[in-house]
Amino acid sequence: MSNTILGIIASSGAQAAPPTVEYLVVAGAGGAGENPNANQGGGGGGAGAFRTASDFAVASGIALTVTVGGGGAGGQNSAGTAGSNSVFSTITSTGGGRGGRAGTKGSDLNGGSGGGGGAGSFNAPQTGGSGTTGGNNGGDGANQDASGGGGGAGAAGQSKSSGTTGGNGGAGLSSSISGSSIDFAGGGGGWGQNVGGSASHGGGAGGAGFIVGNGASGTTNRGGGGGGYSSSGGGIGGNGGSGIVIIRYADSFADATSTTGSPSFTTTGGYKIYQWTGSGSITF
Repeated sequence: MSNTILGIIASSGAQAAPPTVEYLVVAGAGGAGENPNANQGGGGGGAGAFRTASDFAVASGIALTVTVGGGGAGGQNSAGTAGSNSVFSTITSTGGGRGGRAGTKGSDLNGGSGGGGGAGSFNAPQTGGSGTTGGNNGGDGANQDASGGGGGAGAAGQSKSSGTTGGNGGAGLSSSISGSSIDFAGGGGGWGQNVGGSASHGGGAGGAGFIVGNGASGTTNRGGGGGGYSSSGGGIGGNGGSGIVIIRYADSFADATSTTGSPSFTTTGGYKIYQWTGSGSITF
């Protein structure tokens, strides 16, 4: 048999590039607020937006950009800072809104999920921020003693009108795109005079009282909001968790021809899976 015929036979068995991929794009979450004044405290940080879908069309030879958003910093006697966007090709997930601080009613706490409003004395509670695609609204703060929870990908943050327990962070969502079920994009809990708000799906719980300390931070690469805090001695609101980008497709198709950003690569459960915790690209 000639070398030409052997080459044709060999090439006919080569794997083709995938026509579509499934993606999960989670943005960085917002950092929580902190306030040292009596009866006032910071709201929970909003989760990073959570966007996922299958059948995203890709073309051979074209590099697709990947950006992984960082989490926002928790505030010290200030509101937190917003998280940063994550991107896969034309899909953008918006960073989570910052957690609020008393005395700054009307501040922009909007984001992928909105940040929780701070508890405000003198009848000036802070309204929680608004969420966008892949997220939900943050909860409102009370007149005093209880701050709102940050919004999560699966539910809004809890609002407070009274009481001494901080608002719970909104629930996030779970995904099995990586091969196992993992929780993402929960909102951070708000500060409470007696009990801090709870959090789930990678969000940080809120702190309680006025002892020196910090609100809990969101989980790295899970896009969960930071927990709010208040302290007469200078505590700090929790940091927002950074985001992540994951894509997968059937393992009957070829590996990517090139990647940047050092993604992890696994083949499991009938899929080829690429995960980025830093920015990069992929080409098929």
